[in-house]
Amino acid sequence: MAEQDRIIWNWQASLTKLIVPATLSTAAVGVWLVLRKFGIIYQLFHKVQKESTRHGGEIVADVLKAHGVKHMFTLVGGHISPILVACEKLGIRVVDTRHEVTAVFAADAVARMSGTVGVAAVTAGPGLTNTVTAVKNAQMAESPVLLMGGAAASILKGRGALQDIDQMSLFKPLCKYCATVTKVRDIAPTLQKALQIAQSGTPGPVFVEFPIDTLYPYQMVAKEVGAKSKSKGLMPMIVNWYLQNYVDDLFAGAWEKRDVSPMPVTMPRASKSQVQKCVELVSRAKQPVIILGSQSTLPPTPTDKLVTALESMGIPSFLGGMARGLLGQHSDIQIRQKRGEALKEADVVILAGAVCDFRLGYGRTLSRKSKIIAVNRNKEQLFKNSDMFWKPTVAIQGDAGDFIVQLAAGLKGFKCDPEWLNKLRGRDQEKEQTNRDKCNEVTDQHLNPVKVLHMTEEVMDDNTIMVADGGDFVGTAAYILRPRGPLRWLDPGAFGTLGVGGGFALGAKLCRPDCDVWIIYGDGSLGYSVAEFDTFTRHKTPVIALVGNDAGWTQISREQVPMFGSNVACQLAFSDYETVAVGYGGKGLKLDRNNEGEMEKVLREAMELSRQGHSVLVNALIGKTNFREGSISV
Repeated sequence: MAEQDRIIWNWQASLTKLIVPATLSTAAVGVWLVLRKFGIIYQLFHKVQKESTRHGGEIVADVLKAHGVKHMFTLVGGHISPILVACEKLGIRVVDTRHEVTAVFAADAVARMSGTVGVAAVTAGPGLTNTVTAVKNAQMAESPVLLMGGAAASILKGRGALQDIDQMSLFKPLCKYCATVTKVRDIAPTLQKALQIAQSGTPGPVFVEFPIDTLYPYQMVAKEVGAKSKSKGLMPMIVNWYLQNYVDDLFAGAWEKRDVSPMPVTMPRASKSQVQKCVELVSRAKQPVIILGSQSTLPPTPTDKLVTALESMGIPSFLGGMARGLLGQHSDIQIRQKRGEALKEADVVILAGAVCDFRLGYGRTLSRKSKIIAVNRNKEQLFKNSDMFWKPTVAIQGDAGDFIVQLAAGLKGFKCDPEWLNKLRGRDQEKEQTNRDKCNEVTDQHLNPVKVLHMTEEVMDDNTIMVADGGDFVGTAAYILRPRGPLRWLDPGAFGTLGVGGGFALGAKLCRPDCDVWIIYGDGSLGYSVAEFDTFTRHKTPVIALVGNDAGWTQISREQVPMFGSNVACQLAFSDYETVAVGYGGKGLKLDRNNEGEMEKVLREAMELSRQGHSVLVNALIGKTNFREGSISV
């Protein structure tokens, strides 16, 4: 017996003992619990509008509208049609993709760029299983995403209904919150809670499951369930009574007016004493360094306020994840190269949302002589590997952006030693020049990838958003391309997922329709989402895809061949990917040795075609270089 029912049982039994014999009181409580179990008690006080044509999808749309949701991504399915239709009627733009994983990637991009929750809705069973990779990516990237999924009717679960699987078990390890809606009246509060949890604390994905009978109108559900108004025979009458009460309880109180506005979002903040301790550490530092991770760009701290705080301190800053581009294309305090050397020499290191995972050598890149200030909303990430390779001097579970602003306020009058900054900038410029010199190296019969990327960097407009989706070519691009401003760089994050390109670009273009959106693809990763050129065409969201086509999974091949002497499974072909884009309604351009002298012209043509409303794929046939020699793929 559930704890709640046990309490009710004890209370009811105690009360009835005062006025009726024990045998009768027990029977009365039993009847009461049966009535409660079947929702009959609730139905006595809440109306069931049996003739109403309203449906649960309308409540979903009302809640999303009240929360400022502008886009919903989907791949259509019968389980979720009421949600899609209702959202369309309320002016929420419904964007259908060619794969469910793209829908969630697009929602992830919207979440990162808009500061709100990204929303996706997919059908039951395989529709939901197709999203698992993107949901895990959102979890590791700490993106607030709401995934809504269809499901078999509650009464039919486990009975062999179409696409009926245990979906909750799949998503509980991936999401901050999972819930199944079992009554129409529960739709609004469940969604409100899910949206609140997605944004509070450490942001992340949430999942709400909608059995199909919670979304369709009463009469349709009653008909499908098999509830009949007249039945003959005792067993048919009992079955019909059960089914009728099931449907009536499902819809009781469904359309009563209720508040659907957002619930308050909470986040941890550094205390005044913690900030003051850090102010004292930094004020005495001679060679401080800041590493900013994606968390530093999260709401509620505006990025311009964060930038002002960083510039006022003048501390050399390395940017990673969504923080890339925070300080613009050219900044006196941003250092891009030779981070490892800087960390070994720094006397104070501030990890502002940065995590000591593989990206920081599990903490081994930090010097044991340095004072480490670590700030992270997530306690587990805050202390990642601190039991092995590093120890925080001050560990703060709080918002990184807010902490930097408070720190700067406490350091008024402080300015980092210009000699230290100049030293790091000198190394930075030296490495940048070495990278530029790589443009002049002659590769095999195909283009030098470093040269292609340097030309792309020169051609890209200031109003550009970059999406990174690939291995070797994208790894090279990360050293060369400079995001133009805050929230203008999208990469998978710590999960290292291939296939994000189509969805990320779609979400980015919808959020910033006036921007040029470039996807930097490897030829391997392109295969995951090239079909979304059809989505770009249908939804008039033109993007530019630059594909570094070296006919292979080169990042893996770099290690596999010298280590094991085989290139098995690493070979692709110099395929005509530009023709594929044309087949999906886009435009295709090719870059190879034949038009190497017109590289700038071809890239500018791609930009112009995009601004005219066409999605463009530039297929750049590239050769091998030693630019990333020694890089690892695991």
